[in-house]
Amino acid sequence: MIKILQFIDDAFVEPASGAYFDDVDPSVGAPYALVPDGDAKDIERAVAAAKRAFPAWSRTPTAERSRILLAVADGIEREIDELARIECIDNGKPVALARSGDLPRAVANFRFFATAILHSRSELHVADATALNYTLRRPLGVVACISPWNLPLYLLTWKIAPALATGNTVVAKPSEITPMTAFHLARIVKAAGLPPGVLSIVHGFGPKVGPCLTGHPDVKAVSFTGGTATGASIAAVVAPKFKKLSLELGGKNPNVVFADADMDEAIKTSLRSSFQNQGQICLCGSRILVEQSAYAAFLERFVAAAGTLRQGDPLDPATEQGAVVSKAHYDKIMSHIALAREEGGNVICGGGPAGPVNDRCKNGYFIQPTVIVDLPMNCRTNQEEIFGPVVTIAPFSNEDEAVALANATSYGLSATVWTQNIGRAHRVADRIEAGTVWINCWMVRDLRVPFGGVKGSGVGREGGDDSMRFFTEPKNVCVKT
Repeated sequence: MIKILQFIDDAFVEPASGAYFDDVDPSVGAPYALVPDGDAKDIERAVAAAKRAFPAWSRTPTAERSRILLAVADGIEREIDELARIECIDNGKPVALARSGDLPRAVANFRFFATAILHSRSELHVADATALNYTLRRPLGVVACISPWNLPLYLLTWKIAPALATGNTVVAKPSEITPMTAFHLARIVKAAGLPPGVLSIVHGFGPKVGPCLTGHPDVKAVSFTGGTATGASIAAVVAPKFKKLSLELGGKNPNVVFADADMDEAIKTSLRSSFQNQGQICLCGSRILVEQSAYAAFLERFVAAAGTLRQGDPLDPATEQGAVVSKAHYDKIMSHIALAREEGGNVICGGGPAGPVNDRCKNGYFIQPTVIVDLPMNCRTNQEEIFGPVVTIAPFSNEDEAVALANATSYGLSATVWTQNIGRAHRVADRIEAGTVWINCWMVRDLRVPFGGVKGSGVGREGGDDSMRFFTEPKNVCVKT
């Protein structure tokens, strides 16, 4: 069995406790690796190493920082096939999705921020004839980057890359459920020549390791992506210490389809935005709202298309639907489907465990793509984040009702709007309470734009200049003239 190690101060080391726990392959329902059971001693050692490394790394010329981070990107790209296989086993997602989506995006994260720092600029303000004010942006010091299990390498690099590019040192905490790609990233980073202590990766259970990391007095900022409840607990630790904090949390995203939409494209993309990665993406459109005149036809075509999705062994390149990430998460999703039935919902597609996809995966955690109708918007099924291959579909009668239904949750991460009426598209996008609104598309990614949510979906923005600003502190210098 593979044994994962902590990566601290450029060395792979045993956890201070000497204890490990199982890493389970969700497609077979059995352990395949051992994960360090990290604790406060591991965090203390990692933060101390990061603190020692910060002065030299923060003064390293931007061209040299850029060169090293580009070497990391090259290292990930060289190993995409192997990393895709690893992520598939660790996470349960189809290997084709990891190879075509998550991992190229991890490469792009490093390349974008490695080159962005070569084009940074300062702000200058002339105070009449008396003074010049210019603004410097300086790295914070040691920062904590905590990433979730659904897109394990992609979202880890989304945080690490800008933090390192701007001259910070990082202690990263990947999800204990999917630690393997982070373990391999440490190997790639070491080979790329990142100096000791600049990046440490500490594994362990979140409730045990997280508070030690986020509350450490030498950690200056925390960037977290994950569940809203965990985000609230992190905020409770971090806010009283006046640290910088970015929280990208849950979503219950509306997918609004007007009758004048290009239905072929809307159905094809909505199928993806509902069930990609088994619905385990914070941006999935889990509430589909369809204009009444188009509702019956949309529902019929969408359900038929959902029934054609190929569920199979995640290692098979032809598989479109893999396993959900864990037994605990499987049980949570199935309990929500049962709840939907109790609330009066009509499950018209899926609704149960998928049959054995092959002999290797006979004990895996597979759930059928599930479509539920006839539920009011205020029921728990439409209010709580299920984070699985489960969508609800409901009709609306006009634009105002569409906006009201779209906004009728405590979340506000993203939304999608389908219409060929450009005026309506802009009106509805402006009125929906969400950090990102896609019009006639979904998951179109531009690293330059701000990303984050409103309401229960978090605080702060990441991406492009927003990430660079988050991981730096402005300093004003006033020069008398």
